[in-house]
Amino acid sequence: MKIYDFDGKKNICGERVKQARRKQKITQSDLAARLQIAGIIMERDSISRIEIGTRFVADYEIVILAKCLNVKVAWLLGVDESI
Repeated sequence: MKIYDFDGKKNICGERVKQARRKQKITQSDLAARLQIAGIIMERDSISRIEIGTRFVADYEIVILAKCLNVKVAWLLGVDESI
């Protein structure tokens, strides 16, 4: 499967993931732990790659990321401006 870039990145949610994570003052490791508890096996380095845009993010991962970060899916995708 070929994964395409969008504006040079493999996802559009990375910046918002970083913003929400920092606002809650949690580390990448903390977020990875929350994701693992929610059923998504992801390591800290994967969170880092999501945030810098070098890792593709599946739709089911976006839903769980939003839940773990207490934000709306639409906000993570840049559709909704209010956090």
